[in-house]
Amino acid sequence: MQGSRYFGLCLWAVLASFLLGAVGCSSSEDESKVVCTTGMIADVARQVAGERAEVIALMGEGVDPHLYKPTRSDIDKIMSAKLVLYNGIQLEGKFSDVFVRAAAGRFVFPVTELISESELLEPEQLEGYYDPHVWMDPIAWSSVVTVIRDKLIESDPKGKDQYVANAESYAEQLEALDDYVRNAIETVPEHRRVLITAHDAFNYFGRRYGFEVVGIQGLSTESEAGVRDIENLVDMLVERDIPAVFIESTVAERNVQALVNGARARDHDVIIGGSLFSDAMGNPGSYEGTYIGMIDHNVTTIVRALGGEAPERGMLGRLGS
Repeated sequence: MQGSRYFGLCLWAVLASFLLGAVGCSSSEDESKVVCTTGMIADVARQVAGERAEVIALMGEGVDPHLYKPTRSDIDKIMSAKLVLYNGIQLEGKFSDVFVRAAAGRFVFPVTELISESELLEPEQLEGYYDPHVWMDPIAWSSVVTVIRDKLIESDPKGKDQYVANAESYAEQLEALDDYVRNAIETVPEHRRVLITAHDAFNYFGRRYGFEVVGIQGLSTESEAGVRDIENLVDMLVERDIPAVFIESTVAERNVQALVNGARARDHDVIIGGSLFSDAMGNPGSYEGTYIGMIDHNVTTIVRALGGEAPERGMLGRLGS
């Protein structure tokens, strides 16, 4: 994350002039526009807002928020929005400073503000920094529904009844998702509940559902795995007879392939069990392009690859639609 802090400082220097210019020319606001950084936040906002707001995600499918470089167009969207929602917990790095400085006269909020520090994970290698990937735990992520509901009501009091009803309905869907995940994971042999992926995006998932999670890279995709890291993971694959490892939609797969090759050289067959959505969802308009579809895809893929039982098309029979 050292690179993230350096990038953030440079980013603010580059964007300062954009913001100064934008502030000077943004005399009117679009009362119905909600701008979100990631697709996961935008999907919750759409579910809660319904037809009362236009919701825009700055980062689309396949975009890595750790490496994201905002454009002038992004700044324009932020400055014209009525409500701006971002993850916080350093996911967006110093880009968060842009939102704070843009807050004059509009609503700008981190959606994770109701999650207490006691609930956040603090990896040993990142002392003083929390893991931002809270969306990997549907129950923790449900607090985001409450934040977005309340912020929408603050910015549009006339829509309160609709926002409350939509939020309640969506919270029930997240509870059903959690039930599906728990039941599916119970079918995976206990000794195989090890999730090896490209980077450390799944620790909240692991804590919630009893999985040991190992990322080849660290929390940020800016970090690099060394030869010793790869060798240690190959040892784990062989010794524990782990049948599958996973790539991610936003991270290059070369390190995961190195694990497969290393295990094969030691006469242990390991497959790439599938591609998981970590820092971004699937294609817009697809089921996997929703938060629930994203988690459904991940869990169904993991369970089936590790020898458990899950419907091929997932919880609602919609995967691949």
